[in-house]
Amino acid sequence: MMKQLFLVFIGGGTGSIARYLLSKVWNTSTTGIPYGTFTANILGSLIIGLILGWAIKNNTLSSNTTLLLATGFCGGFTTFSTFAYENHNFIKSGDLMQFAIYAIASFVVGILAVFGGMWIVKMT
Repeated sequence: MMKQLFLVFIGGGTGSIARYLLSKVWNTSTTGIPYGTFTANILGSLIIGLILGWAIKNNTLSSNTTLLLATGFCGGFTTFSTFAYENHNFIKSGDLMQFAIYAIASFVVGILAVFGGMWIVKMT
């Protein structure tokens, strides 16, 4: 149990650092659009689709590797709480169009990215 917790801890920390760096570069106050968060969430969805697709197809990823990469890294890299906060800010500022575009695009593209990752693995 301690080994699994450590793997999730390492993966989550690495994913969180990667998301933080991505957000520092791509979330700008000039546009108000949180490109960094959007990119992290979509890329994380694609990565988890690839990881889980690979695990299902090849049955070669150990549960520990899946914990490290999918639960840990992807869990730390993607962020629902920041996504929710950014949507709150859009609503609070009265920018309902930006809210709708960001929320719908995040859900639709995120789900498509998971399916896309799994499809990519299936086709290889």
